[in-house]
Amino acid sequence: MPRQVRIEFAGAMYHVMARGNRRGDIYFGDGDRRSFLGSLGQASERSGFRVHAYVLMSNHYHLLLETPEANLAAGLGWLQNAYTRRINTQHGLWGHLFGGRYKAILVEPGESFRAVMDYIHLNPVRAGLVPAGSSLTAYPWSSLPDYVGRPGRRPDFLTTSLGLAVGGCRDETRGRRRFLAMLEAQVDWSDPQQAGTPSGTQRTPERRASGESIRRGWFFGSPAFGKKLLALAGRKLKDRRKRRADGYHGPDIADHSQEQARRLIECGLGHLSLGRDELSGLAKSDWRKALIGEVVQATTLAKLDWISSELHMGTRSGTCRAIQEMKKRLPNERTLRKLRDDILRTGKFYD
Repeated sequence: MPRQVRIEFAGAMYHVMARGNRRGDIYFGDGDRRSFLGSLGQASERSGFRVHAYVLMSNHYHLLLETPEANLAAGLGWLQNAYTRRINTQHGLWGHLFGGRYKAILVEPGESFRAVMDYIHLNPVRAGLVPAGSSLTAYPWSSLPDYVGRPGRRPDFLTTSLGLAVGGCRDETRGRRRFLAMLEAQVDWSDPQQAGTPSGTQRTPERRASGESIRRGWFFGSPAFGKKLLALAGRKLKDRRKRRADGYHGPDIADHSQEQARRLIECGLGHLSLGRDELSGLAKSDWRKALIGEVVQATTLAKLDWISSELHMGTRSGTCRAIQEMKKRLPNERTLRKLRDDILRTGKFYD
C-alpha cells in the first residue's frame, strides 16, 4: 500500500504523533526528555514551526504545531534524526529509535484546535501518571505547566497566545487559572481514561466521519474543512506530477530555511569583507567558507549539497570535512567564535 500523501501548506496546523521502534521507549530518563525539548527548540528555529502544545510520554510524543511555511516533513525529519543521533550517542545504541513514519493529522482552527490541545494536555491523566485529585500540572513533561505558569519561564519555541485565546483566557493570573479549571472540568476521576476524549467531553466538534478523529484518519475538523483539504490535495498532487514530468523533484530546502540560510550567507560575507564573486576564486576549504557553512548548517535545514553549491566548496564530502574542522577550531579560537556570534546576531531570521 502506498504511503498517504502529506498535505503541506503555509499556516497548516497538525497533531503530530510518533512512537518508539516496536513501541519501545524513546526517553530513558529526564535528561533525554530535556534533550528532546532542546532538539524541538532547534527544529522550530530552523523551520519556523510554532509549537502550541506538547506532551512527552515514555515511548511516544504528541505535538500540536503550526507551519508558517509548507515544510512539515523537513522540520520533523530534522527533529527526529537529530534526537535519534543524540540518544544513540548518549546510550551507546545503534539504528532506528522511532518506529515507522510519524503521524500528522491536519487540524481545523477553532474548536478542533482546542479539542486537540486539551487531548494532548490530558494524556498523562489518561495514562494514570497524575494521581487522582492532584493538580493536572503534576506531570512536568507537557506544555500545560508552561500555560499555567509565569510567561517568562516558557521555552522560546512554545506559543501559548492562541491556545489561551481559543479558550477565552487572558495571559494573566486569573486567565491562566481559568484555563486550568476548564481543563480540570473534563476529568472524571472515576474514569480518568476518558479525559479529553470525544466521549469524555461535550464541546468537541459535531460527530464526524469515522476517519476524522483526534488520533486517527488524516484530518480533524468539520466536513467543510475536509472538502477544502481534498481540493488542496488534488491541486498539489497535480502540481507534483507536473514537476516530476518536467524533471524537477522538489526544493533543496524549505522556504523558511532558504531565506534564513541566504540571509546568513550574506551577513557572513559582509562580516568577512567578501563578495559573492570572490567565492569561486578561494580554496574550496577556505576557513571563511567553512565558518559561514558551519553557521548555516547549525541553524537551518539547509542540505550540504546546497551549502556546497552556494559557497563554491566542491563536493558534499569535502564541505562536510571543512565544516567539521571548523567545529573543532571554534572552542579554541576566540576570534572565530566572535565572528560566528556576529554573523548569527545580524543574520538571525525573524517572522
